[in-house]
Amino acid sequence: MSGHSKWHTIKHKKGAADAKRGKIFTRLIKELTVAARGGGGDPDMNPRLRTIIAEAKANNMPRENIERAIRRGTGEEPGVSYEEITYEGYGPGGVALLIQSLTDNKNRTVGEIRHMLGKYNGNLAAENSVAWMFHRKGQVLVEKEKADEEKLLEVALEAGADDMSDDGGVWEIVCPPESFEGVRDAVKALGLEPASAEVAMIPQNYVKLTGKDASVMLKLMEALDDHDDVQHVWANFDIEEKEIEASLA
Repeated sequence: MSGHSKWHTIKHKKGAADAKRGKIFTRLIKELTVAARGGGGDPDMNPRLRTIIAEAKANNMPRENIERAIRRGTGEEPGVSYEEITYEGYGPGGVALLIQSLTDNKNRTVGEIRHMLGKYNGNLAAENSVAWMFHRKGQVLVEKEKADEEKLLEVALEAGADDMSDDGGVWEIVCPPESFEGVRDAVKALGLEPASAEVAMIPQNYVKLTGKDASVMLKLMEALDDHDDVQHVWANFDIEEKEIEASLA
């Protein structure tokens, strides 16, 4: 599949996610607030909120933090109002980028993202110039050494997955968005904790990067991940696992 998911998984294994727990909590608080504002504070009636609560719990966010963010979204507590904006752009080698943000100042955010892309040999693109290259899908990544391939495939397909493919060190399970919770929970019922589980924008095709372009692309991904207003970044690059590991060493 993609170097993108390899990059995500290797970072997870190296503990990079734990090193940035504050950033993760900030992102989740924003998403909880916006989900509650858009669909109400009851997770049983709000699938988007339910998914984010599950992610927050998986990242060991305290319950009071989760509940406070939801109350801000429903207006029971005062809080900042965020606007959801997805930026489209290109990175090194013509890689397509979707950058999802939650911001309280869109002029500041677009300026900072434009500057960041330019710094790493990329640029912002017009609306719908790259979005058509991606499909919205549920995606669950499971480290190979933890899973029995046949059993995992059987359980995933029974739960509604479309496919399971080999992506280097992980199995990548893809499913329709509406089947995501069922597939993720079925994987967990096997005693497996996914390396990653999210409703993502999956590219239809990939751009192979090596050498300098690969190195600069990974630096751009790190910089975007570190930006306070950026929630998710999806890209269609394919980089060999050894190059990703070397960049994160």
